[in-house]
Amino acid sequence: MGSAVSKQRVLVEHQAQAAPFTPTTRDLRWFAHIARHGPQSSEHLFELTRDTHRCRDSALRRLQLLRELGYVDLPHQQRSIAKADFNPFVHELGRKQRAALKHWGIAHSLTRPSGHWWHAFTVASITSAIDICATQAGHAFIPGDQILSIKNAQLAIPVGRHLLVPDQLFALRTAEGFRSYVLEMDHGTEPVQSSAARKSLKSSAERYSLVLRQQLHKRHYGLKSNLVVLWVFTSPVRRERFLDLVRRYAGDQAGGFTTQVVEGGFPRWQGVEASVRGEWIAGNGRRVALVLNGG
Repeated sequence: MGSAVSKQRVLVEHQAQAAPFTPTTRDLRWFAHIARHGPQSSEHLFELTRDTHRCRDSALRRLQLLRELGYVDLPHQQRSIAKADFNPFVHELGRKQRAALKHWGIAHSLTRPSGHWWHAFTVASITSAIDICATQAGHAFIPGDQILSIKNAQLAIPVGRHLLVPDQLFALRTAEGFRSYVLEMDHGTEPVQSSAARKSLKSSAERYSLVLRQQLHKRHYGLKSNLVVLWVFTSPVRRERFLDLVRRYAGDQAGGFTTQVVEGGFPRWQGVEASVRGEWIAGNGRRVALVLNGG
């Protein structure tokens, strides 16, 4: 076993020293996907290109080479993931990749999730899975950059004296039409209700209700389609408390909220995919499918 590992490392190091580097079509798809969404696990990247490359070991070897070449990096923050040694690697844009994006015609997303690394990674995992599943089902995923470019708008939506900043913005084009979405990822760090000025689940439900009722997203982003507010939780209890708030404060706009729970699914593809493809619960109690099963 040790000899085999040594030979593999020698091969990777030899390939890393070879020049010039020409990215494959699969490499470019990986680079564009990371640039669009943010940090991605190797399982998400494999699933992205499974339509053309079905060998998982080949994908892992290629990612190892790209790490050696400096085109993808392993963020040190991923060591904070529970049982990190037993989970797939998470990949981020590498130093060479960032410099070469324009040369390869890849746009660097302006709407990648902000905040601490774990939050940004989980948001990126959700939007990535929606993108992959929607594409496999024959739909088109429209990233936030393209939406913001309609009116050169900022992500933050003015709501009275406040700015409402979604974690992410995107749209899906299906055979039935075009629908836009904002995504919020809840990690249980915000209070359910608060008398202070800080953000809470209650204040978010009230402000998004106003956005939906007054169609503020159309004025701000220049969209013509309706908006769906997606809320992803890591706890079923938090989800139920939020749905109760939506029923109490959103009124006739409750159906514009759609919720899901991802319990311990990160960074595994299987857990995130199951949630994305599964039933989502709307604020009015309806069970809906975000994307059709496919692939």
